[in-house]
Amino acid sequence: MANHVLSLEVPDVMNACIIKLFDTSVYATGMPVVCPTLAITVPGFVYSSEVAVVQNFNETITACDLGLQTIGCDLSQYANLPDGIYVIRYSVSPNEYVYVEYNHLRITQAMIRYQKVLCDLDVADCEPPAQVQQKLNQLRKIRTYFDAAKAKVEVCHEPAKGMRIYNYALKLLEKMSCKNC
Repeated sequence: MANHVLSLEVPDVMNACIIKLFDTSVYATGMPVVCPTLAITVPGFVYSSEVAVVQNFNETITACDLGLQTIGCDLSQYANLPDGIYVIRYSVSPNEYVYVEYNHLRITQAMIRYQKVLCDLDVADCEPPAQVQQKLNQLRKIRTYFDAAKAKVEVCHEPAKGMRIYNYALKLLEKMSCKNC
């Protein structure tokens, strides 16, 4: 008997007010796709928001779609989405049996801060002075911590450990970007 193989792609985006989601499922031929449901739980919340989708969707999700924002949605003035672990569940009928669920660690706000630190760094097209080299090494280390946090959450299924690593990386990044520390 043929079955649907559900799958989603959640790429990292640098737009602070959206999450991008792609349906990368393989649907069985001759078997209807009924009642597709996309449920997203935002970090810090216990209940999910449902987003209406169709087979092979390509969705751009905003704070308005998630119920985090109610004012300005008609004007396309979206609030930034928080970093953290988003639980994303996609299902088709029978929804309690045919589903896929992902933990996605969003690090967009952190990466925007990371890039601002890079912008403030005086990097030239030659070997940098020792002080700049030290900052570059520290930034590489911080980026590796962010990558490790994503891996712990999304691949290793260790969300608590991933968030500890994320928070540590964020603390290191804040130290680097602090002007009056």
